[in-house]
Amino acid sequence: QVQLQESGPGLVKPSQTLFLTCTVSGGSITSTPYAWNWLRQPPGKGLEWMGVLAYDGSTYYSPSLKSRTSISRDTPKNQFSLQLSSVTPEDTAVYHCAAQQVGASGYNYWGRGTQVTVSS
Repeated sequence: QVQLQESGPGLVKPSQTLFLTCTVSGGSITSTPYAWNWLRQPPGKGLEWMGVLAYDGSTYYSPSLKSRTSISRDTPKNQFSLQLSSVTPEDTAVYHCAAQQVGASGYNYWGRGTQVTVSS
């Protein structure tokens, strides 16, 4: 059973960079069959996919967020991280990490999510 846990600051000031970490247990971020995703849900809005880290370290991002988003990994700690730069109040959301089995249509495992508020 794969388990994911998000961590990071709950409050970020406008124009700063948001940094979140997802700690994975029960599966390795460097081996198949999973890809490792970041998603978010702003208040009153739907779920938004932000980007994915593949087992080989390659990354893919949402076109709308690509210029501000970076996903990296710490393989000894079995963690992957999200950086979102130049945040605004519109980036306020619950942020989730999720594992998706290669070829699956949905996400197999989710973290509980972490609330991030952008405010001065």
